[in-house]
Amino acid sequence: MENLLEVRDLKTYFYTQDGVVKSVDGVSFSVRRGETFGLVGESGCGKSQTCRSVLRLIKKPGKIVGGQVLYRGRDLVKMKARELRKIRGKEISIIFQEPMTSLNPVLKIRKQIYESFEGLNLSKQEKNDRAVELLKLVGIPMPETRLDEYIHQFSGGMRQRAMIAIALGSNPKLLIADEPTTALDVTIQDQIMKLLNRLKQELDMSVILVTHDLGVVAQMCDRVAVMYAGMVMEMTDTVTLFAKPRHPYTYALMSSLPDQSKRGSRLEPILGSPPDLGNLPQGCPFAPRCKFCRDICKKELPPLVEVEPGHMSRCHLKKDETNFSGIISVPDARGRKY
Repeated sequence: MENLLEVRDLKTYFYTQDGVVKSVDGVSFSVRRGETFGLVGESGCGKSQTCRSVLRLIKKPGKIVGGQVLYRGRDLVKMKARELRKIRGKEISIIFQEPMTSLNPVLKIRKQIYESFEGLNLSKQEKNDRAVELLKLVGIPMPETRLDEYIHQFSGGMRQRAMIAIALGSNPKLLIADEPTTALDVTIQDQIMKLLNRLKQELDMSVILVTHDLGVVAQMCDRVAVMYAGMVMEMTDTVTLFAKPRHPYTYALMSSLPDQSKRGSRLEPILGSPPDLGNLPQGCPFAPRCKFCRDICKKELPPLVEVEPGHMSRCHLKKDETNFSGIISVPDARGRKY
């Protein structure tokens, strides 16, 4: 399957008074046409900064210091700002975490959706019809009336739907959804996820889904990269990830999830906290929290290598020492059970 986006050894550092913060440190992955690719990990592991780097939305003191972001073979990192504007928000759109801070509170929804039509050469009536169509598409009732309302008149779920409508305004080929269900209750979360899945199929889009929720990964994603300390720790297809995780961090994330088959048993939290990205420990960044840590883990950073066809892992443990199969059972929306 053809790759729509290829991220190669991407590095984004923030230069602060306290030192250099390596938010994205050598991240590589690809997104194929028509697939949903997941970026998963704890808060602060570099998922959002990776997505912002793809579209060069990094503000000072941050800077992309290395790597490539190839969209249809063109490097977005080296592209001139004028050329990038023809892609950003048009061919590649992004949904940010919190719609209340991403949407403009002093503009009506109509105006904000119209802005996404820039460059489409539509008449005023065509813009109105298209805006109504988009609000209907994302499930907002009475779209003709809602277009002339402000964001404070929308509920949390409707704000997120409005954000999705704006992101879809230019018929993007790639949609980046950065934790699109943050601060929403579980019922609305499920509705938003199902909506994104339906729109992806109807509009033939590719999706990068950023989340810390492995249940969402199981429901939505075709392939997934597990991130920690600004690096990719494990990457493979979703079925393999849940059936045969090969990195201790992936194992720890899965072990910390509630499991109905183990009712009454205690959850296994990941002890400690993610490292300070401005002061990473020597060796593997997960070593201080890893129950399988060896001496070499504290001294040398393991490379990301292919442990099985299509399955990448960054760990010093040998194959027979990373057999975490069958540790958890997660059903997804397509009827699979891992």
